[in-house]
Amino acid sequence: MSKLRVLVNGAKGRMGRETARAVRAEGDLELVGEADLGDDLAAAIRSAAAQVVVDFTHPDAAAGNTETILKSGGCPVVGTTGFRMEDIERLQAISQELRRGGLIAPNFAIGAVLLMKFAAEAARFFPDVEVIELHHERKVDAPSGTALKTIEMIRSALDSGGSGNAPAERPREKETVSGARGGRYLGIPVHSIRLPGYVAHQEVQFGAPGQILTLRHDAPSRACFMPGVLFAVRKVVALERLYYGLDAILDL
Repeated sequence: MSKLRVLVNGAKGRMGRETARAVRAEGDLELVGEADLGDDLAAAIRSAAAQVVVDFTHPDAAAGNTETILKSGGCPVVGTTGFRMEDIERLQAISQELRRGGLIAPNFAIGAVLLMKFAAEAARFFPDVEVIELHHERKVDAPSGTALKTIEMIRSALDSGGSGNAPAERPREKETVSGARGGRYLGIPVHSIRLPGYVAHQEVQFGAPGQILTLRHDAPSRACFMPGVLFAVRKVVALERLYYGLDAILDL
């Protein structure tokens, strides 16, 4: 039985190195190439005859890399964050035209995917919600892709009608220090923390009269992302379109 041929882009980074180790340890996968900044990604994919390309690089390069992977014959598994929705829609159109599967996932930890699902469900009953994400000091995009995806799922649940609850009315706020209340995405407050010692963490807080509900996921090690990455690597070769979010392919 032939092995699935995998190339890792961003192989010199922390997630790239972890991914390369994980691929090497799997009997049905073969690491056929490693690329990084300054390399010709298209040439590397074609030279290695890579079937799947895992990308953990930089937000500024994410959309371009994904397009290159698709057009060079590879199925992308992209964990790089920083995508705009219009980028994803454009890449999905390219994927559909090529009939080539792929995945863009803000988070590959199964626990983080469950947190997003639980948060969307909770929002139907607790419409007052804020998202706090905490990452290492070298993460360059804020809010994180996980936080944005979480808020998109919460917003969808709220817009679907939920339980009929509405957010509590609040007085007009005044920030004595600009940014003290964080930012807003789709109308939902989001706060980003960047400190040494963190890896990837997220907390979603819901408030209602007399009660607080907190959902939290902690990823103290990058190893927790690897089962999701390997699942996606094996899955995308059988798909014919580009999906957004690991949750979208778990039951396919």
